[in-house]
Amino acid sequence: MSYTIEISPKAEKFLDRQSDKTVIKINRAFSKLEENPYYSQELDIKKLAGCKGDYRLRIGQLRILYTVFRDKKQIYVYKIARRSGVYK
Repeated sequence: MSYTIEISPKAEKFLDRQSDKTVIKINRAFSKLEENPYYSQELDIKKLAGCKGDYRLRIGQLRILYTVFRDKKQIYVYKIARRSGVYK
């Protein structure tokens, strides 16, 4: 069973300002993330230290931070930003 992805308004606003090429890359990554949000050979996923269910997905200079709700089968994307400002 696959997961569903919910995107925060702040992350959605970031996506609206990106080029079509970047949005296509992110959408491809999201489709693979829905299958398994914890591990993928094709995606660079790491668990964030000190956070119970938070993970980081790297796509070039972009970082996508998300939380996995295992009981609801849901992925909540709460931040998308460039590497320089994502962890602030």
